[in-house]
Amino acid sequence: MERRLAAILAADVVGFSRLTEANEEGTVTRLKELRSEIIHPEIAEHRGRVVKLMGDGALVEFASVVEAISCAVTVQRDVAAYNAELSEDDRIEFRMGINLGDIVVEDDDIYGDGVNIAARLEALADPGGICISGTAFDQVKTKFGAGFESLGALKVKNIAEPVRAYRVLLGPEDAGKVVGVARPVLARWLPTAITFAILALVGGAFGIAWQKPWASNQEQVPVASSALPLPDKPSIAVLPFANMSGDMEQEYFADGMTEDIISDLSDFGLFFVISRNSSFAYKDVSVDIKDAARELGVQYILEGSVRKSGDSLRITARFVDALADKHIWAERYNRELQEIFQVQDEITQRIVTSVAPEYLSAELKRAQRMETHNLDAWDAFMRGYWHLLRYTKDDNAKAQQFLRQAIDLEPNQANSHSVLAVTYLMDGFFGWSESREESFQEALLSAERGLALDSQDSQALRSIGLVHFFSNNHDAALGYYERAVAANPKEAENLALLGAALGVAGKYDAALEQYEAAFRLSPRDVHIATWYGYLSIAAFVAGLDEEAVGWARKAVEANPQFPGGYRTLAASAGNLGQFAEAEAARGKLLELLPHLTIAQLRENLPYFKNTGDLERYLDGLLKAGLPEGTTE
Repeated sequence: MERRLAAILAADVVGFSRLTEANEEGTVTRLKELRSEIIHPEIAEHRGRVVKLMGDGALVEFASVVEAISCAVTVQRDVAAYNAELSEDDRIEFRMGINLGDIVVEDDDIYGDGVNIAARLEALADPGGICISGTAFDQVKTKFGAGFESLGALKVKNIAEPVRAYRVLLGPEDAGKVVGVARPVLARWLPTAITFAILALVGGAFGIAWQKPWASNQEQVPVASSALPLPDKPSIAVLPFANMSGDMEQEYFADGMTEDIISDLSDFGLFFVISRNSSFAYKDVSVDIKDAARELGVQYILEGSVRKSGDSLRITARFVDALADKHIWAERYNRELQEIFQVQDEITQRIVTSVAPEYLSAELKRAQRMETHNLDAWDAFMRGYWHLLRYTKDDNAKAQQFLRQAIDLEPNQANSHSVLAVTYLMDGFFGWSESREESFQEALLSAERGLALDSQDSQALRSIGLVHFFSNNHDAALGYYERAVAANPKEAENLALLGAALGVAGKYDAALEQYEAAFRLSPRDVHIATWYGYLSIAAFVAGLDEEAVGWARKAVEANPQFPGGYRTLAASAGNLGQFAEAEAARGKLLELLPHLTIAQLRENLPYFKNTGDLERYLDGLLKAGLPEGTTE
């Protein structure tokens, strides 16, 4: 058995089945043209060897990883130029993955983990993009004129150890740039505990898709490709405050500081404030302030850091007008721990006085939400919240422990009861409790307690709405979501959940309106793939299968590891008779959820208010080839 070290490039055409179904002859002609005029000449120029062509894919071996990446970058740029003259429906885009590793050679073919990792990285790349392994990056980081963004260590299929991965940044302005480790979106830092359940809605059957949190290390946060128009009022994004204590145990504290400032600013009707979901997309990521402002479509950015040592605090804050490229103010606060709420007030008021001094009137006061002034209760709540977002059985139990402690210390805080309700929902979703029904009942009781304490708290309203939605009480859920939006129409989570409920009720246009507003409030939302998934369900229920296919394609492009997108794509394409795409989507779905069956989905899917819609959905999946299974 011959072995050698090699750089492997795996490439695949994005949406090839869709392209060939729409125009088989034209697609094949364009693919041949791209291969003969761009791809193969560049491979030869960079001394590569085409190991094999696989219909719409290719496997190429290089002796040098520098040559492999240089070839890939040139090809992707040239293909983009080629596509610029074509309509969007006719463009052929490639995903590429590159790995440097050990391979097994047999005749002219190659095998082994070195090849497998390249193929897995290709699946993680954006359309028109390149994803490389850490071993490849280590060889080229100082030798290559491109930029790189770390995606962290990802768990990929059939590879025992997590693989370090990097996205290649192709823009000329990115040359030499290395962006820090991107956070694992679902593993650590979802900004609002309630929005965890948004993923559950579109993730698949509760007892099936949630046995393994499939997106814990792989959901990709989309990057805005162009500047968004500024709103007609002062627009602000608060980036996550950095934890400077050197103690991971204090992460909850820095995150809590950021959360509170976002909430305070949101309560002033004067401002357009970017959702915490999009703000937290920048956690642990080195980012240029002007780039962040452009991507989020805001004029002002607040960033800062927190250092907590014993009972002492040092908080820094910097407020920037990114549009004018100037600092407005910077402050350092050295305070005692119990003064944290006063510091939050001071930062909020400094922003208000800097941006709109005419707003200084009787209305300038502490946000009117029911704020806790018991520091121990706040600390217990934030610790519980932090454990909740780690998504393990043990952490969920710890979250419940801290949240109950917060309630004991401050029993009249609606948010503590509402977030506790989410922990019970998770127990039921994951099968972490002995009885799903009892967990749902506990969730309902906690949510009702929160709502009784504050009937206008949007988080409490969302929480009880989620319990009803997952219990298939869709009309009740819709009513609570409508109340949540009325209580706070500036929270993207409220709009997204209302859009989901409207979609289930067959009100597609109304659902689309809610999502358009949510997209603007949270343009880099960590749940962007699931929002597309909601819209695909809404279109399906409305009988708009073509539009359902379109939204489902967007969902899987935003996150290739998202089962819900493939499921609706398979169902809608199956019902349209687009069997090539339906079967391909079904294949991807079963890669992510190998034991999924029609019978299991019939028992567990919560989306469909009418049985007829569910059966039509399942019929489409059956046409796509999903096994019938059994309910026993």
